[in-house]
Amino acid sequence: MNIGPFSLDNRWFVAPMAGVTDRPFRQLCRRLGAGYAVSEMISSRPDLRHTPKTSRRADHEGEPGPIAVQIAGAEPQMMAQAAAYNIDGGAQIIDINMGCPAKKVCNKWAGSAIMQDEALALSIIEAVVSVCAPRAVPVTLKMRTGWCQAHRNAVSLARAAESAGVQMITVHGRTREQGYRGQAEYETIAAVKAAVGVPVVANGDIDSPEKARDVMAWTGADAVMIGRAAQGRPWLFREIAHFMATGTRLASPLVSEVRQLTLAHLQDHYTLYGEYLGVRSARKHIGWYVAALPGAPEFRARMNLIEDCSRQVAAVADFFDQLNQRMDRIGDAVSYDLPAGQEKYMEATA
Repeated sequence: MNIGPFSLDNRWFVAPMAGVTDRPFRQLCRRLGAGYAVSEMISSRPDLRHTPKTSRRADHEGEPGPIAVQIAGAEPQMMAQAAAYNIDGGAQIIDINMGCPAKKVCNKWAGSAIMQDEALALSIIEAVVSVCAPRAVPVTLKMRTGWCQAHRNAVSLARAAESAGVQMITVHGRTREQGYRGQAEYETIAAVKAAVGVPVVANGDIDSPEKARDVMAWTGADAVMIGRAAQGRPWLFREIAHFMATGTRLASPLVSEVRQLTLAHLQDHYTLYGEYLGVRSARKHIGWYVAALPGAPEFRARMNLIEDCSRQVAAVADFFDQLNQRMDRIGDAVSYDLPAGQEKYMEATA
């Protein structure tokens, strides 16, 4: 599969998630089989370009290409300027965010709120493409099925986006009104695929190799994009790749391997965020890694009180060492329903 001049390794992509898909997480997912990863969304506002938060989100050091940066905003020229700025910083693909359901984003008429105004949406797309096309940088679009159940306009917006020069479209199978609640639906994604000629990526509730197969078969999508199901389970991408190639399930990872992956992830995380922010922001990743494992609630309660990196690493290593005495492999009995408070967390970090 190609996006413009870029040939991707496979069709299993990492979804951009604010506060989650930073450089260490993207690199980990790529090493474990993801063929493509998009950055956390970066605001188009010029006054935020040099903040520590934006600088970390724009950090792609050592990351395998293509470097895809997602930008968010509601003003066409500002979005075009943001695209140019990020290209100068190394972006090779620009993704337009019209899918984020967070209130703090939608209240500024950005993210999925833009889908309410197709004229504005098209103006943004045209402005971004006008900057990117002369520099041979593909523009992609991520959106929802619509603003609400009564206003699902993904098909008409996809047609307009393709005509304006967008080279790939990702559709999350929920409206903005749904947030992350309920079940994703794939009929709209299938309709988008039937309506356009550019690659279409299906997103939403894809949490197993079998689900990836079924969603691709049902929608005709060219690829799938995985978000929440990869939190604490980044090896899901290699599981999908193995299943698609062989029709059989790959064995769950060894506890010793998950220990090694988690500790390496933590070290990369601390390098990006530093001690103070690193130990705190790492808690969510640790929580996801251990969520379905024996003794997780008690461990998380203790771990969340730790405030320095070395003690956090030691606690995680000890947890997995003790677990390894009881079991060889990480089990598959994991629930991917949205944990309590997760939607509020994602809104707070967007």
